[in-house]
Amino acid sequence: MKRRNFIKNASLTGVGITVGASAIACNKEKKTPSKETATINTSKFPIAICTWGFAEANAKAGEALSNNSSALDAAIEGVAVEEENIKNTTVGKGGTPDRDGNVTLDACVMNSDGDCGAVLCVENITNVAALAKKVMEDTPHVMLAGKGAEEFAYAQGFKKEELLTEASKKAWEKWKETSKYKPIINIENHDTIGMLTMDNNGNMAGACTTSGLGYKMKGRIGDSPIIGSGLFIDNKIGGAVATGMGEEVVKTVGSFLIVELMRQGKSPQEACEEAISRIVSKGNRYKDFQIAYLAMNKAGDIGSYCIHKGFTYMKYQDGKNEQNQSDYYNKE
Repeated sequence: MKRRNFIKNASLTGVGITVGASAIACNKEKKTPSKETATINTSKFPIAICTWGFAEANAKAGEALSNNSSALDAAIEGVAVEEENIKNTTVGKGGTPDRDGNVTLDACVMNSDGDCGAVLCVENITNVAALAKKVMEDTPHVMLAGKGAEEFAYAQGFKKEELLTEASKKAWEKWKETSKYKPIINIENHDTIGMLTMDNNGNMAGACTTSGLGYKMKGRIGDSPIIGSGLFIDNKIGGAVATGMGEEVVKTVGSFLIVELMRQGKSPQEACEEAISRIVSKGNRYKDFQIAYLAMNKAGDIGSYCIHKGFTYMKYQDGKNEQNQSDYYNKE
């Protein structure tokens, strides 16, 4: 079943502010950008970038692109490496549970046509980015949540798995002794993997997947599965992904904002810096949390920026997979 347009006839008040402007932009009506992007140099392609130091995942995506995979398939194949990595306590199987001991996963994907899919608060399914693609392609919806998403996964042939590993269970039991909940900057137990890919045809796509904040309240959803917050792609302009304190990303619809700033003529770097400035300008609360953005435009230019020192990203290009340090706002 071909995905229908994201927000055709949708009400912003019905969906809520978390979707907001991103809903409008997911509409596939042809509109002329206010400014055209730079001339595309196809010799730069393919490119894969992802948040943090997930080298193996990014290399997997880059290799898939080099073998003529589509941008979306490569992104999903790449992030699956971390979804299946039980030593990664922030993504997929082995993720840190909520305060009741349940591991719940969130993910979204977006392709070069502007189609998108997301799953929220899913238990017992490891590869939720792939599941989000199934929602996009095989349902009339954009988002499925909880038990409905899980049941849809089984109908699509996904395997039921226990996501809480013995190591994560022991850490949770230790946490319950004090039940303190104060994320530490760059060690927040929510190091989402967000990935942007550009294939040999110059088409862009992305995926974002996470187990969310460690020891979160039951049912909590952050920015990662929200189109326009955790991820946004406009194949005429570029794409962006977010990581860090999801509640703060949602408040400014960060990834959509970055793409719109690039549409207005800003470079990916300038757009990421402006998006961070929207957050830090609201007061001193930013000193207690980290937000990081990663963006790429259609010319293959890349930008990243974060609030505090420590964010890194991976870049695969010309057969090389390298980790890069991001510039940051708080130089105190």
